[in-house]
Amino acid sequence: MIIVIRISGLVEVPKKIQETLFRMRLRRKYSAVLIKPTFQNLAMLKKIRNFIAYGDISKEMLSALLEKRAASVDGKKIDVEKVIEQLEKKDLESLGIKPFFRLHPPRKGIDSKLHFPIRKGVLGDNKGKINDLVRRML
Repeated sequence: MIIVIRISGLVEVPKKIQETLFRMRLRRKYSAVLIKPTFQNLAMLKKIRNFIAYGDISKEMLSALLEKRAASVDGKKIDVEKVIEQLEKKDLESLGIKPFFRLHPPRKGIDSKLHFPIRKGVLGDNKGKINDLVRRML
């Protein structure tokens, strides 16, 4: 699974980029979604990579994210282990969980404008380092 976190705000975002962000349910700053690595999803990530941070999420961080930030649609308690097992086959909405997560701003700050690999910013593909960012945002 790939986690996508919106880093940039709402001001001065081009219309096409904003439409893509809204389709992915990234409507606010510091909101996150889980997506599967399909060709269409990767093409959308490539289009909006200057406004988001994304990467492969580990199982431990996925369980922590679901435990702390998952919101049930009907207000019932969420069984995290059961959801992680079924997440490969179903999406979050069919499991009774809201399809997005609201996160805090990261502790100890964020280098949001630096997305080039030389400067080690947070925008774009972070591969495994996204787990550290999510841990600071929980």
